Amino acid sequence: MIDLSINKETLKRNIAKAKENGVIVPTFKQMRDPDKHVPEKIKAKLKSVGLWDLSPLNLFRITWKNEKTMSGGLYGGPNFIELPSKLTGVDARIICMVGKYFPTGCHKVGASFGCLAPRLITGQFDASTQKAVWPSTGNYCRGGAFNSKLLACESVAILPEGMSKERFEWLSTIAGEVIATPGTESNVKEIFDKTNEIRATRPDCLIFNQFEEMGNYMWHWNVTGNAIAEAFESLKIEGGNFAGVCLTSGSAGTMASGDRLKQLYPYSKIAVGEALQCPTILNNGFGDHRVEGIGDKHIPWVHNVKNTDMAIAIDDNDSMALLRLFNEPAGKAYLKGEVGMSDAEIDALAYMGISGITNMLCAIKFAKYYELTSKDVVATVLTDSVEMYGSRVEEMRAEEGEYSSVKAAVDYAASLRGARTDNLIELTYPERKRVHNLKYYTWVEQQGRTASDLNDQWYDQEKAFVSVQKQTQQVDDLINEFNEETGLLKSL
Repeated sequence: MIDLSINKETLKRNIAKAKENGVIVPTFKQMRDPDKHVPEKIKAKLKSVGLWDLSPLNLFRITWKNEKTMSGGLYGGPNFIELPSKLTGVDARIICMVGKYFPTGCHKVGASFGCLAPRLITGQFDASTQKAVWPSTGNYCRGGAFNSKLLACESVAILPEGMSKERFEWLSTIAGEVIATPGTESNVKEIFDKTNEIRATRPDCLIFNQFEEMGNYMWHWNVTGNAIAEAFESLKIEGGNFAGVCLTSGSAGTMASGDRLKQLYPYSKIAVGEALQCPTILNNGFGDHRVEGIGDKHIPWVHNVKNTDMAIAIDDNDSMALLRLFNEPAGKAYLKGEVGMSDAEIDALAYMGISGITNMLCAIKFAKYYELTSKDVVATVLTDSVEMYGSRVEEMRAEEGEYSSVKAAVDYAASLRGARTDNLIELTYPERKRVHNLKYYTWVEQQGRTASDLNDQWYDQEKAFVSVQKQTQQVDDLINEFNEETGLLKSL
């Protein structure tokens, strides 16, 4: 469970700081259904606020339901696209939740809120004296730094030095401090080593580790899970079946949406993806890869492995090839002329960053393996968009040469339509236990958890995960009390 014990003195300081900086904290209910629950006076003010503006009002845009505009938008239904079968090569209907229209252009701003908010409203984090530390393989520290800025907190962003320059350039303008650790996406231990060093030497810092913070799980179970369900229901497929959700692991917070979806659609499945170059889940493996944002060589503490049905490995060469196919002029021309996609369908592919492309490939392999039909719907998430990876396209152009129609044909045939049901495994009970046991080496040996905690996650799902789901209303109540004390809602 999330610790919700109150530190009264620190809480008073947090309330005073929030009042001073005009900070009103949104509830989970408001993030799930903002059009219905966000106060009208806040909606009116949002009409003059840009999506990425450093305004506390943008806390009320931490939702899947923002209008698709960069300024002044309010709310609608969940943002998602459906991929045409002419692209995917499968009959199953694949829907992709779009992360671009969150502040920062990525849904990780929600996960970081889920970690920070409970500490803020209980006084466990002192916003007036402490710095929030955001260890990440990319987008989480961006979301954490952004939320810290909105909440008038100091922040420290930690991410691998091999991440895209777009991330570092933006972070340098938002975070109080940016630390680049050795390696790339799969070098999570080096990130943990840095956070442990900070924890031991800098008492003014508090670590918000997305890989173990149950606030990450809570946010996705509530907000992402219900948004995917609403997107599925909006398709209104007669006799439609929600087959499952396919998600690369990363911090595994988004996997919590699958727990919610299984409660709503008991026959659905949860598939977890990873890079073939670092097959930790598939084969207890290790290595380096290029799918930015999905750290490997460990199993996140927040991953409910016992409720996961399949592991799928995707070759990062396919993900990178499709990044060019979807974004190079010759690739777009091929998709229009040879595949028969419309301009709108091609433009929508820009909603996919590298991990989004990898998620799409997971969904295709999932659909092929289970022989899904046009009555079946598979969901996945586009964490961020191509806007974070323009430099990667430029790098490949410099390394591989100009993109041609011939290369587009090869990439389409080999990396997309050629997707096979290899490098995946259905997780039987023993297989799930094997993957779960990998948590021991990170969390018990290195990060101070106990074997008893690890066993509780396996043998007592109620204690480990369901209890967190049930805390949502308690957190919302504390948020409402916090806002009541600041008096800002009343004075709008």
